[in-house]
Amino acid sequence: MRLFAAVLPPEEAVAELAAAVDAVHDDRLTWTTRAGWHFTLAFMGEVRDDALPELYARLERAAHRTPPFALRLHGCGHFGDRALWTGAAGDLDTMRLLADRADAAARRAGIPMEQHRRYTPHLTLARAHGHRHGHSHGHGNGGAVPLRPYLDALADFEGTAWQVDTLSLVRSHLPVSGVRGEQPRYETVRAWPLRTP
Repeated sequence: MRLFAAVLPPEEAVAELAAAVDAVHDDRLTWTTRAGWHFTLAFMGEVRDDALPELYARLERAAHRTPPFALRLHGCGHFGDRALWTGAAGDLDTMRLLADRADAAARRAGIPMEQHRRYTPHLTLARAHGHRHGHSHGHGNGGAVPLRPYLDALADFEGTAWQVDTLSLVRSHLPVSGVRGEQPRYETVRAWPLRTP
C-alpha cells in the first residue's frame, strides 16, 4: 500500500480554503481535489503488508505521546515552478514533533524512508501540467506557467484555527486511466487520537 501519515483539515477549514482557491482556479494548472487536501507528515511510499502491524502500533504510540495542537491554514508558497501550496500557522513546534515521530515510527517499523529534512508544513493546491504525482522534489519543465499571480492572490489567506487531535494514516491510489490531470484517490486506513491531557 502506498501510505503517508497526515493531518487532515476539518470541513470548515477546507470550505474556507476552497472559497479562496475557487477565485483563482483556472485550467493552466492541475489543481488538487478537496479530497486530497492534507498535510503530509511522513511519506512512506509502498509499504509491505507484513510491516503494517508494527507500523500501526508505532504510529499509535507517536500519537499517544503528542498533545493536541492549534493549527490554521496560512498564506501561500511554491516549490520552484512545479507546485503551489498553502502553509500552516499555529503550534508548528508540536506539528514538527508529530512529523518527526511519524517518520521515526516508520523507520523503526523497517520502512525505507527518504532522507529526513526539516519539516515544512504544506498542503498542495496545484501542480504544473505534466508534473507527476507523489511527494518528490524533482525538476520542473521548461514552459512553466508563472505562479506569481496565484501567489499574490492567496498570499494573505488566513483560515480559522482548529484543534488538531488526530494522526491519520492515508493510502493513495494512483490514477490508472492515464487521463491528464486525473487525481489520486485517498483513503484513510487508520486514525489515532492525539494524547488527551
